[in-house]
Formats: sequence, structure tokens, C-alpha cells
Amino acid sequence: MEGIRSGFVGLAGRPNVGKSTLMNAVIGQKIAITSKRPQTTRKRIMGVYDDERGQIIFHDTPGIHKARNRLSEFMEHVAEKALGDVDLVLWLVEPGELPGEAEEYIAGLLRECKKKTILVVNKIDILKNEEELTQLTEAYRNLLELTELIPISAYKHKNIEELKSAIFRNLPPGPRYYDEDTVTDMPLRDIAAELIREQTLYKLDQEVPHGIAVLIEEMRQRKNGLWDVKASIICEREAHKGIIIGRGGSMLKRIGSGARIQMEKLLEGRVNLQLFVKVRKDWRENPLYLREYGYREEPL
Repeated sequence: MEGIRSGFVGLAGRPNVGKSTLMNAVIGQKIAITSKRPQTTRKRIMGVYDDERGQIIFHDTPGIHKARNRLSEFMEHVAEKALGDVDLVLWLVEPGELPGEAEEYIAGLLRECKKKTILVVNKIDILKNEEELTQLTEAYRNLLELTELIPISAYKHKNIEELKSAIFRNLPPGPRYYDEDTVTDMPLRDIAAELIREQTLYKLDQEVPHGIAVLIEEMRQRKNGLWDVKASIICEREAHKGIIIGRGGSMLKRIGSGARIQMEKLLEGRVNLQLFVKVRKDWRENPLYLREYGYREEPL
């Protein structure tokens, strides 16, 4: 169609700057899980926004960080590879300190991939004054040639429409790559696993959530519409297993209750969720376990 613009948009930035929250806000539907913890996103997650102007295909990726284990190396590779396979990059940053080593590293990656880059200053609701925003943007302009700069609050949906317009301005003319009702390419099983993991991030403390994976063992719908979902929460230590289960199974029940509510919204039907906890020592360093739990390198 004449005037249609479409393309692939990569979300780049340090962990916990709000990339998943932003994608969910633009699409208007929860696709990626969110939490206040860094490294919540582990895989590439595709989300599609469609309107009369065209189509935006987001690639939400793990925050760019220093790898500490094989899982981190996988996440780092996914994030860096995505930058080379998009038409436009949104570099998310937040108020606070001026750019440091992490931002300089990201700027170097963006210079190498030679893509148009929009600097998105997220969480502007915590800005002290306009001068702070000016200083911040000048510092980032000294790091990288920027196409545009848009201040937003993804959580409060502030300036989201302005950001959509900026994205469409910088996408090439092209066809719709997906049907208008497509919002993601993630299988239901993967989304269900992520919803369970999200609840562990909300309800567990300290380092336990970083050593957790979720494997959907069974997922089927009965004739009466009820969904049966059986899943295993994988952890690295027996001590972690006890924390996840809780006294009398209380913590596991809380995790399951929260996940079931989110699944029923996703599946638009009742869910019978059964959760189990398994220990797989040092699974984050084991290539076989990583592949089994879905951390496989896939072409974009």
C-alpha cells in the first residue's frame, strides 16, 4: 500500500532500563515479562505493532552486560546480534549518572552496526529538572550520532505516541511482514514459561531468580475449554528448592496463583496449573541444559 512504512526495530540498552515495558506499552499488550530485577529478559522477543501507517516489528533483547556464565554469554550474543539485523535501533537510557563504561561500550556496538539510532530517555518522571535532561542528552550526543531523541515514561505511557511517530518517520517504505492481528512469534508454551518465571522474580529474594529456568512439561486444552499446564521450575541448589517451595508449599502456591492469573488472561480461559521444582546443579553452565530450557541461538 502506498505510504506504508515497516521494518525491524531493535531495543538496546543496559539491563533494567525498561525495554520490555516499552515494547508492551507500544503494542498495548503484555508480550514480554517485566520486573525491577536486571537481566529479566533472556531471549530475543518479537512484538508487532500495526496501524494505518504501517508495521513496527520490535526485537526486545537482553540488556547488554558483562557475561559471567554460559547463560550470560548466550544473552550477550543475542543482544549484540540483534543490532545487526534491524532497520532502526532504540537506545534506551535513564536519568541519573552520566554515561559510563557500559554506555561507551554500547555506543561502540551501535557505531559498528551503522544503524539509525533514536535515543529514548526512559523514566523521565524521575527527572529533577529540565537542565538534567539537557546535560544527559548532550553527553549521549558526544558518544554517538543520534537520529532523534525522545524522552518518555514507558511505565506511565508518557510520550509513547510521539515515539511511535518518530519510529515510523525513520523506517523504510515496505510491506506488512505479518498479519495485522499478529502480536508475537513466541509459542504459547514459551509465553507460559515466561509468565511463571516472572512470578519467581516478583516473589523470591536475592539471587535465587537468576538461577531459575522454567520448562513446560505439558500444555493441552480439554474439550470443555480448560487448559492443563504442567511445568517444572529448575533451580541450581537444594537450598534454592526449599526457598521456592516454602514452608508447607506456601511460596510455590503463591508463584502458581500469580502465574495462573496471568495465563488465564493470555489463554482467555481457565487454567489448571501444576508446578514442580527440580534441581539441576549449575545448569547455567551446561550447554545441554541450556538447549533443553530454550536458550538456543536462532536466526533472526
